[in-house]
Amino acid sequence: MSIQMDIHEIIELLPHRYPFLLIDRVLSMEPDKSIVALKNVTINEPFFPGHYPHHPVMPGVLIIEAMAQASALLSFKSMKARPTENPNEKSVYYFAGIDGARFRQPVGPGDQLIIKATLVRSMRGLFKFSATAEVDGKLAAEAELMCTVKAVS
Repeated sequence: MSIQMDIHEIIELLPHRYPFLLIDRVLSMEPDKSIVALKNVTINEPFFPGHYPHHPVMPGVLIIEAMAQASALLSFKSMKARPTENPNEKSVYYFAGIDGARFRQPVGPGDQLIIKATLVRSMRGLFKFSATAEVDGKLAAEAELMCTVKAVS
């Protein structure tokens, strides 16, 4: 079963809002397995005037954040596929670690960032993902992300 999500469905799951919401659309997702998401990078991004005015480049840390947000969407949809003790409980997604982060090419205005994340392991609320970000089929960044989901009131 492949799931697609528009921005309205994304903001129901992620707590992020402008300027920190970095996923525009989910192109496909298979709960407990993988996700493919899209970020349209525009010159209107709030970080471009300072990073760098003469040659705008999306900060690598925000590419990693976009991969984490896509992974969070996969986690939330995977958890919703399983019964929970309290279905009304809200959850927040936190980084627990980042390994092997590598940046292969710059990302700039006009690029479409295609983010792919695969669930490597899930155990007791701790998730490990293998994630990549591509532009025009070329690898822009990659990392292994460890995240945890905590209930909040």
